[in-house]
Formats: sequence, structure tokens, C-alpha cells
Amino acid sequence: MSNTAVSDTIAAIATAPGRGGIGVVRVSGLGLLPFAMQLCRKTPEPRRVTIADFLAADGSVIDHGLLLYFSAPHSFTGEDVIELQGHGGPVVMQILLARCVELGARIAHPGEFTQRAFLNEKMDLAQAEAVADLIDAGTAAAARSALRSLSGEFSREVQSLVGRLIELRMLIEATLDFPEEDIDLLQHTDAAERLNNLRVDLANLLSRARAGSLLRTGLHVVLTGLPNVGKSSLLNRLSGEDRAIVTEHAGTTRDVLRETIQINGIPLHVIDTAGLRATDDPIERVGIDRAWHEIGHADVILQLVDARVGITDADQVIAARLPLGVEQLVIENKSDLAGKQPQRFELDGRIHLCLSARSGEGVGLLRDELLRVAGWVGNGEDVVLARARHIEALNHAAEKSALAERRLSQVELCAEELRLAQVALSSITGEFSADDLLGEIFSRFCIGK
Repeated sequence: MSNTAVSDTIAAIATAPGRGGIGVVRVSGLGLLPFAMQLCRKTPEPRRVTIADFLAADGSVIDHGLLLYFSAPHSFTGEDVIELQGHGGPVVMQILLARCVELGARIAHPGEFTQRAFLNEKMDLAQAEAVADLIDAGTAAAARSALRSLSGEFSREVQSLVGRLIELRMLIEATLDFPEEDIDLLQHTDAAERLNNLRVDLANLLSRARAGSLLRTGLHVVLTGLPNVGKSSLLNRLSGEDRAIVTEHAGTTRDVLRETIQINGIPLHVIDTAGLRATDDPIERVGIDRAWHEIGHADVILQLVDARVGITDADQVIAARLPLGVEQLVIENKSDLAGKQPQRFELDGRIHLCLSARSGEGVGLLRDELLRVAGWVGNGEDVVLARARHIEALNHAAEKSALAERRLSQVELCAEELRLAQVALSSITGEFSADDLLGEIFSRFCIGK
């Protein structure tokens, strides 16, 4: 979405599609009192509810409802805002929106209301993104984290780091301006210690951001292994319902089954796949091909084996083909039938969990292990619901801060690395943001926000 003139009056239906008890049309622009007069033949008072008829051009009533007027700059967008609350039928909402367009408004682009709030300095870019994250939150933990970002908690942490970077730059660049001074300014002001402390705090924020990013995207967990080792039973156990068909016959699962569950607020996309084996059945072969495709896109791979026989040569063949660089857990299932106690241990560099999907014994060990893989510590109340661009910016700032620390004796180079670190951090809140980045961010919002 390209930047549009802020003098335009924009309008959109702000409630979800479909029927509802209430529907809202939102209008934002400059000087909307004449607009309200034409629509309702009333002059509303700011921040007070006005009961009104919403009128067509010929004076007939489109709907009867509530009119809310927020005068600039005391509104969400920083402009005059009118909200028309009527009956939530799709037809009446469309007629009311068309009437607003007839009066001079245009249909808002996705995210344009929030974009105007950002451009009018009602919120920074991280807070603006938190609006969309709050709407899209799939778990209670994600909603709480988005609300904290919307209130400015994440932005304040970033701005604090930026402020400390600016202080360091001032100290270091002062040595460039006054090279004749005998005092070693950097040593006298503990610049090295300050820079080290900043790097520690930046690393902490990056760690929390990475953990929080899981609240947005979830962890893709793929169950794989030979036929009849209990993959579908484990999916059913984790989901708490019989999502997959379970029989004693090998090869029952022939397609990919997906189920999204939550563990401590972290969404896990658990994917059950066909048993991996050589087969002449063309349908089963398709299922196996799809299984390998899912394995190639996994965040975590759970290779299930039968605890009664241990790891067989066929299991070793599968393990050798699993992609490197992806967390792998060996699940020794059917521990109850093997007479083994639930346990966690390491063998040949891989973590093994002995459990029973049928009885549920030891499944808690798996849940704990998945939280460990996700980097989830505590109750998650301090995580940052970060987006990919936030993590990229924090990573870049961390890299530049590390270079600055190594080049502290080379004052000119150190100062430049600190400047680049500051630019990276400032891009999170939108202090330095290109128009094309803003267009990309806000185009993903829903219309009406």
C-alpha cells in the first residue's frame, strides 16, 4: 500500500464479515462535523453518544443507531473520527458504507486507520503492529503479549537501548572532537563496561523476542517413524481427542493429519504422517512422499520407535535421512507394553523419551521437552510478541554492538558500528522506516483497522 494523502477522508466497515447484533462503520478525516450533519442532520458532541438516524441522500432512513464523534487530535488516528454503530447485517452495513463514500469518503486500504495513527504519532510502529497481533492472537498468552506491546512496553525497552547507544556514541565521538586531551575519556567513563552491559541487555531482549515469535507462528512438530509405532496414538494423546484412526494394522495413516494444540500458551502444530517403509501401494507411496515433505519443513522431528524392540536397522535408515540442523527427539513409545518406566536419557547424541501414548505415562516429559526446544522459560509473561523484522533488527544491532566492542581502540570504526546498531534498533519503532516497509506492514492488516 502506498502512502496516501492524509487529507483524504476514509471509511470502512470495522466489524467482522457476516451477521451480528451490531455493525460499525468507521470514518476518519479532517473536519468531519459537516459530514456528520449531512449523514444524520445532527451535530455530535465529542466523546458523547448521539442517537441518530443514518440518512440516505433522499432523506430516507438507512438505519437507526449510535453516532460517536472523536475530534482531532484526541482520537485513534489523530484525525476527526466518526463511528456509526448500527444493526450488524451485511446489507445495511454496505448501504451505510456506500452512503459515506457518496458524501466524499473513499474506501480505506487495509491497515490505513492504524497507519494514520502511526503517521500522526499516536503510536510507534511496534505498537501499530501489536494492533494486528492482538486481533490475530491465537492463544491467551499471545493476546497478553500483544497487549503489553500495544501499551508500549516493548517500545520502551528498545528506546532505552537506543538512548544508551546514543550516550556511548557521544562519549566515543567526543574523543574524535578533542584528540589533544590528555585524559583517556573512554577509560574514565567506563565506555567498555557500558558497551558490555548494553550487549548483555540486548541479548536478553533478543532471546525473549525469539521465544515470543513462537506465540505468533507456533512450533511445527512432525511425528515420523515406521508403521504401527504409535504416531497416531501420540497425536490423539496430545490433542486430547481421537483425531486419527488407530488400528493394529500397519499403514493405516496414509495422508498427513494436522492438529494445533497449546502447551503453556505455545501453539504447537502437530503433524502425523504415514509410516515410512518400502511399499508397492501407489496410494501409500504418495502418503510417504508427503511425510518426507513435512519432515523437510519441521521445527521439531519426533521419531517414534517401538520400546519393546528398541532402535532397529530400519529405524537407523530413517534417522540417517532426517535433515540436519533440526531438533530431533527419539520417542520410545509403548513403554507400558515393554515394562519400562517413563524416562528421559541421551544416547549417541540424541535425546530419548520413554513413554506410552496409549496410557499417557511419560507424555508430560514430552511436553516439557517441547517447551525446552521452544526456548520457553517460566510463564512467558516477559516474552515479546516479535515479528521477523524485529528479530532481524535486534540481530543486526547485536552484531554491530559486538563489532563496536572489538573495535573500541579504533575510535572511528567503533563510532560507526554504534551508529549502525542505533539505526537497526530505531527501525523497530519506526524512527527510521522506508515507505515501502510501511506499505508492506500495513497491507497485512484487516480492513477497518
